Amino acid sequence: MIRVVVADDQELVRSGFALILDVQPDIEVVAEVGDGAEAVAAVREHRADVALLDIRMPRMDGIAACRAIGADGTGDASRAGHASGVGGAGRAGHASGVGGAGRAGGAGRAGRAGGGCRVVMLTTFDSDEYVYEALHAGASGFLLKDVRRDDLVHAVRVVARGDSLLAPSVARRLVEQYTRPAPAPARLPDPRLDVLTGRERETLLLLARGLSNAEIAAELVVSDHTVKTHVGNVLAKLGLRDRIQAVICAYETGLIAAGDPSPEVAGPPVGPTPPPSGGALRPWSSPARARG
Repeated sequence: MIRVVVADDQELVRSGFALILDVQPDIEVVAEVGDGAEAVAAVREHRADVALLDIRMPRMDGIAACRAIGADGTGDASRAGHASGVGGAGRAGHASGVGGAGRAGGAGRAGRAGGGCRVVMLTTFDSDEYVYEALHAGASGFLLKDVRRDDLVHAVRVVARGDSLLAPSVARRLVEQYTRPAPAPARLPDPRLDVLTGRERETLLLLARGLSNAEIAAELVVSDHTVKTHVGNVLAKLGLRDRIQAVICAYETGLIAAGDPSPEVAGPPVGPTPPPSGGALRPWSSPARARG
């Protein structure tokens, strides 16, 4: 059973989301609260698996609450390392969600504290500031409040199993941010990556290209279990919550850039697929992989 906390300062909104979720056979809404401070307390009290947080709330906003929930513990690193990948075929400019078929290992609740809770941000606004700040705060998903009910339920299930997921317009903004051409000096090694072994750097590079665990294993000629270990080590050493933060880290540290052919680890060229019809949430691939 997925235990969910819903936090929104508008009673009708949070009650509506709670009603949609609580009728699902595998989801239980354990608390409905009106601000971020109450959300943090409810996550701790009920040992929630997922928290739906509104961005704008009194006393403590959703982003601050997300940080507080993550600060309670970072036990998700090994769990996220078992996810099968950030997504499938690239869709530059047409990306419509993060996540995919990956299923996290260790789905049990043993040893989970507040930090084991995954956060999905809910907002009426999909501005760049909110998107990037929420992701850096450790959010595993970002949805607009006009999300369809089926997509809301799907989002809760996806993040509960250790994947990440974004609304279509949010994913497009993220892709555009990291594929925006800009002149830059020659990239120098970032000291933040010094903690990684050579193989872990290769793993992070392939994660940033959007490869799944199975694809990374084939690329490096190692077992799936070895890849899961490398991914878990990368997340733990860099203090990252999940694979989407690993992708962001790879770009921010200069390990990879938009359109980078990834010379350290050669890979087959991948072309963009046609945009999906409709606006349903679908797996998203990293910008570097979605190149034409």
